[in-house]
Amino acid sequence: MKSQSRLTTLILGLIIISAHSMLSRAQEVEDEREFDYMKGSEKGPQHWGHLKKEWAACKHGESQSPIDLSARRVRVIPGLGLIKNTYKPHNATLKNRGHDIQVKWEGDAGSICINGSDFFLQQAHWHSPSEHTINGRRYDLELHMVHHTNSTPEEVVVVGLLYKIGRPDPFLSKLEKYIREMVDEIEEEEIGEIHPSEIRLKGRSYYRYMGSLTVPPCTEGVVWIINHKIRTISREQVKLLREAVHDHAERNARPLQPQNEREIVFHVPTKKPRC
Repeated sequence: MKSQSRLTTLILGLIIISAHSMLSRAQEVEDEREFDYMKGSEKGPQHWGHLKKEWAACKHGESQSPIDLSARRVRVIPGLGLIKNTYKPHNATLKNRGHDIQVKWEGDAGSICINGSDFFLQQAHWHSPSEHTINGRRYDLELHMVHHTNSTPEEVVVVGLLYKIGRPDPFLSKLEKYIREMVDEIEEEEIGEIHPSEIRLKGRSYYRYMGSLTVPPCTEGVVWIINHKIRTISREQVKLLREAVHDHAERNARPLQPQNEREIVFHVPTKKPRC
């Protein structure tokens, strides 16, 4: 048991070290006019790597996201512990970036702790349909919660939540009136104090792997954590998110990328968080 614990700690340490060494500053492109999701478009996903030299990783990267989280490729690691979060309410801005809808916290909204390191929540945004798949199944929506360290260079952890059609999502319900006001308009609006815990990060089991941003510049070295619990969202909420963005991004999911022998681990926590 001790040897397994040491091995687990070593694996997590290598993940964090790898992220630190591979990542200079992972920032998503804000100007959605530079790329799109349209099939056959000259600015579509298959061409992202050719549009700018800074985006070369979109074509030549070996650790790109999203991927399929297939059971036959996953290694189960029990007893790792929960991912502890210390989220707190803070003022936020809702922004239509053209290619997605984003909630951005304007200050310290708290953090998650992984293997003794804190990663601070910066923003959350939605992709429809889901970008990641589980055993080949694509879900109706995927939420990304993007966290950064305060180190230089930054390290990035993205927590992904998957949704299927069902009951409305309470967090999105709170934002619907603001989203309707910015349909097809690139603008932002202050929405007051938002507690990240309203996203309801429930579910003790999760996948983890090393990947990349799923939009240009497709920077690698991103630690991905995909919660295994599938949540629900109403069909009307999915429709609203698609109507709000520009036509070329109504289905704003990047195609699946090759796994390239990367390890995918599935955590079944039985211990307390280390932070």
